[in-house]
Amino acid sequence: MPLPAWWPISINAGMIVDVQPQQSHDIQGLWQDVVNDLRDVFDVHFVCARFSHHIARYTAARTLIAVADTESKCYDLWLANPNGHTFQHRWTQDEAGFDVLMDYTHPVYLDKLERPAIEVISSRLWLETKNRLMVVGLTQAARANNTFPPVILALIDPSESRPVQPHTLQQIVDLMFVFLDRAALRQEVDRRTIEFAVISDVSRALSSTLNVEQIYQLLTGPVRQTLNVETLSIGLVEPITGDIIFVGTLFGPEFERLPPIRLSRGQGIAGWVAEHQEPVIINNTYSDQRFFSGVDRRSGFRTSSMICIPLKVDDRTIGVLQAINRQFGKFTNHDLELMQGLGGPLAAAIENANLHADVLAEKRRIETLFSSMSEGLVTVNREGIITKANSAFSTLMAGQFDKIVGAPLRELVRLEKGVIDSLIGRILDSTEANVHLAADISQPEGRSLPILISGAPVDNEHRAANEAILVFSDLTQIREVERMRDDLFQGIVHELRTPLATILMYSRLLREGKARDPEKSERFLGVIERESDRLQRMIRQMLDLAKLEAREMRRSPEPVWLNPVFDEALPPLVDRAVQKGLLFRQRIETDLPPVMGNSEVYDMTLKNLLDNAIKFTPSGSIQLAAWQDNGTVIIEVTDEGIGIPPEAMNNLFKRFYRAQSAVERGIAGTGLGLYMVKENLKNYNGHIAVQSTLGKGSTFTIHLPVAQL
Repeated sequence: MPLPAWWPISINAGMIVDVQPQQSHDIQGLWQDVVNDLRDVFDVHFVCARFSHHIARYTAARTLIAVADTESKCYDLWLANPNGHTFQHRWTQDEAGFDVLMDYTHPVYLDKLERPAIEVISSRLWLETKNRLMVVGLTQAARANNTFPPVILALIDPSESRPVQPHTLQQIVDLMFVFLDRAALRQEVDRRTIEFAVISDVSRALSSTLNVEQIYQLLTGPVRQTLNVETLSIGLVEPITGDIIFVGTLFGPEFERLPPIRLSRGQGIAGWVAEHQEPVIINNTYSDQRFFSGVDRRSGFRTSSMICIPLKVDDRTIGVLQAINRQFGKFTNHDLELMQGLGGPLAAAIENANLHADVLAEKRRIETLFSSMSEGLVTVNREGIITKANSAFSTLMAGQFDKIVGAPLRELVRLEKGVIDSLIGRILDSTEANVHLAADISQPEGRSLPILISGAPVDNEHRAANEAILVFSDLTQIREVERMRDDLFQGIVHELRTPLATILMYSRLLREGKARDPEKSERFLGVIERESDRLQRMIRQMLDLAKLEAREMRRSPEPVWLNPVFDEALPPLVDRAVQKGLLFRQRIETDLPPVMGNSEVYDMTLKNLLDNAIKFTPSGSIQLAAWQDNGTVIIEVTDEGIGIPPEAMNNLFKRFYRAQSAVERGIAGTGLGLYMVKENLKNYNGHIAVQSTLGKGSTFTIHLPVAQL
């Protein structure tokens, strides 16, 4: 061990030289010299070095003092000559050959010739000796409560003319015990002070970070050095499965790309520790039945020894901390105490970091929802000042305000005086679960926008509501749907009333005998039949709409052959067209391949398209064509009717929509046929397109993918 520069000796070419050599033959003088020399010395190695010097001068014999380094299996030793020169060496345990000599706990003379040959030739100490040694071991066997590592004191070839008495050397040994104990205790205090400082500094650093990676980095440096281990590892318990997932980056740079290592619940030493919530010290992992060697095989890292402790928050285990492979010696209870001193702050730091990450993730989710909602959202404080708003609210305000956040809500949403403030007060102070307000707000160009304002309080950490969130829903589409529903109801009433009135009128005429001749009777019955068919079609369409809305028509798809559907649906439609004086053409390819869907949907689709073609074609022709092309069945319905106005094209497939031209011409209808056609086709990956020229006619084209049987 290199000696600090401030020690009262000098070092020259590996030799320790006393600065002020003194000669003393009196034991009291020796004690006085030692006390003066080592009064302020608290280093075991330096105590040994100085004692070797003083003993050599006192006994006039070469003196060796060696202190064991149990971790490296070596001895640091000092060989002092009576002339004041001291040499420092480092011998391995095998070459030193001190093990047998350590057993002598009291000073004793040993003759070289009387020692076993194997002992003499394998010991460097005996090689330094000509005739005899005087040795004593300063070990726990000599004094049970000593705190320093094993030390051996040997006088090499002491003078026979001036022999050293064993009891005299024992007195010197007793004095050595005092100084060695004092130095060892001080070193232990200093070491523990440093360890405590490291653990304390790391604990403070852990409490100040919410970043998991920074937490791991704090463990890789001073903590690993303090514990004197090859590496540390952290395994975190997965809450759902109870598995333990290890972070590879702690093993070192070469393991950074290693995929996370997972242990099942209770698997391996880590799994046992997590499940039993008890720490373990294992100095030979491969002899422990709990050890799972699969981790070593996978990572290429060999685990020889470890301390593993549970990381607990309250009574819940969130992970484990492992110190792996002590560099020198074995793990001790003191190492476990250091680990446990770190475990609490580390568990709290990881828990806080995870909670922080969860809060940030939740915040991002809320912000995403807040910004992506189609309804306008704002938060306001008790004074009605907007603290947050999404883009939909700005759109709702028609972009007429440059600044929204920080502005009073009452100035942006202009209602009667006090209405907005009253609404906010009700939300914050009322016990109502939901607070609503329907109103019309002013927009540019004198237009008004119907909205529904819904609000809820936002509680702070003290469960006090100082902020409210308000949702602004645009009721325009709802109002439009209500209007269309009313129009539909009125239309249905009108459409039902007309055929019913006609049927009733002609039925009464027949009953009253007003159609006595067969020709008139036949004409009356024909009118009743046509109006009954018209009534039946309307009722069927309403039933189909109800099925569509209830998703009853969206049955599991099955292969459907369209030729039989055409054969069944076309005859009555052709008859209607011919009765109206229209020319009906059909060009249907035989043996069309099957398509996915159900026959009821395709029957309804065909009838709706052809019914419209017949209704909207005063004269001319109607054509139905069907063929296959490149994996697709194409159905085309073409008429020479009144055509569709360009402004109606975008709304043509909307529910309840009827073109103004149809209404003006008094053509009956509900505005549901094309809507149901499109929705039903969409359910089976089909689509419909339309081309039309006003006054010349329209063409509706359906594409259906061929079924893969």
